[in-house]
Amino acid sequence: MDHSVMILFAILVPILWGIFLLIKPEYKSRKNLVTTTAIGLAFTVGFSLVVILGGNMELQLFSLGENMEVYFKVDAVGRIFAGLVTLIWPLAGLYAFEYMSHYTENKRYFGFYMMVFGVLLALTFSGSILTFYIFYEMMTLFSMPLVFHFRSREAIMAGLKYLFYSLVGAYCVLFGMYFLNQYASTLRFTAGGALDATVAAENIGILLVAACAMILGFGVKAGMFPMHAWLPTAHPIAPAPASAVMSSLIVKMGVLGMFRVVYFIFGTSFLRGTWVQTAWLVLTLLTVFMGSMLAYREKVFKKRLAYSTVSQLSYILFGFACMHPVALTGALLHVVFHAVIKAALFMSAGAVIHQTGKTRVDELKGIGKEMPVTLWCFTLCACALIGFPPFSGFISKWYLATGALQTELGVFAWLGPVVLLISALLTAGYLLPITIDGFLPGADYDYKSLKKNEPKKIMVIPILILAAIAVLLGVFPNPLIQFVEAIAQALM
Repeated sequence: MDHSVMILFAILVPILWGIFLLIKPEYKSRKNLVTTTAIGLAFTVGFSLVVILGGNMELQLFSLGENMEVYFKVDAVGRIFAGLVTLIWPLAGLYAFEYMSHYTENKRYFGFYMMVFGVLLALTFSGSILTFYIFYEMMTLFSMPLVFHFRSREAIMAGLKYLFYSLVGAYCVLFGMYFLNQYASTLRFTAGGALDATVAAENIGILLVAACAMILGFGVKAGMFPMHAWLPTAHPIAPAPASAVMSSLIVKMGVLGMFRVVYFIFGTSFLRGTWVQTAWLVLTLLTVFMGSMLAYREKVFKKRLAYSTVSQLSYILFGFACMHPVALTGALLHVVFHAVIKAALFMSAGAVIHQTGKTRVDELKGIGKEMPVTLWCFTLCACALIGFPPFSGFISKWYLATGALQTELGVFAWLGPVVLLISALLTAGYLLPITIDGFLPGADYDYKSLKKNEPKKIMVIPILILAAIAVLLGVFPNPLIQFVEAIAQALM
């Protein structure tokens, strides 16, 4: 059997498994639902690992016309994103088995959860912009039920807001694809760009507009200003395990879309020095600062983390926009680090809410006495997100800052590192007080009535694993750095 067919298994098995969960009559017991979902997750992880570790695979399913191919190809970039999905999605699923035990409609939740797993793998293995766009739309539709799972009025409105923003972004991408189909030699992802140089030189104006539209379109899912408002609305409403994967993985598909468009469709040689690059740099730095400031002012625990995601994602986008190999290395490293860190932070917040019902930061005084393991994991990941050495976030932010300083981008060469530094200080300002008040509640704390309140191991273990990875990637970063540097050098 052709090993490339394994791509289809990795994509279709979780999607079909999710459909089976949705259409099957009610399970006799919740244990049967959990067992069925766990088996589906295990099969998907197995197929995904075969594809990720199996060398360069490609598979063309069919064509809708000239250049309009549904085509998959596994490359180094896809392996990074697929690896993150394969690591975090099952851990969040394991965590959800206990977290969702107190809620109804678990069959619907895990059904759509499995389907989104397959769609995310399809996005990471996509070999053309058409393939990516098809599954990008499917991701929005399949993940929306995770947002309004609780079906309260607030949850439904958040889900509709998520849908509206996502569709607007997708239509911007579709607008750009129309012109790409006219002027690109192929719609397959091609390292360095797929534009026909002669045709592009004669149509610079319209192609720059198309590039801007596609960057803004994918920027919606990546939480980039001015289309970021859905993210702090949807994340706090969704169940904590859904928030964890949305903030760590689903938003990363917008990041991946922008990366593919800039580095594999238009090419940096076409965009470097244009008004598109300038506008993109402005929007990323504005989003970094704005997201950090809003997180610093926010009192709702999960909403604070959601605003943090808005800011941290634009660290990555700033590195992309610099179009410099060192900055690009930092951006790709931050893709990995942020995904692991933010999944752990949202799971920690969810554990606190699950055990105590406390949703506001000002209610968490002394929480470290009740839930020391959970808060220590939160603290380690907070230090990594801030960028304290030797934690992982320090590595990526160092590359981002030094890469920006090495560019010839005028004011952005120094403004970028300054904004990143200010944002890091604000990150410390909105994360560390949770730890300080949690472990050092003061003399007025009621120590006599203190009792341990850690969640069950099935919730704690995924948080521990992710926190350990966030630390170890900072202590032993060289293999990942070398892998990412090779990608960056090949694209420049």
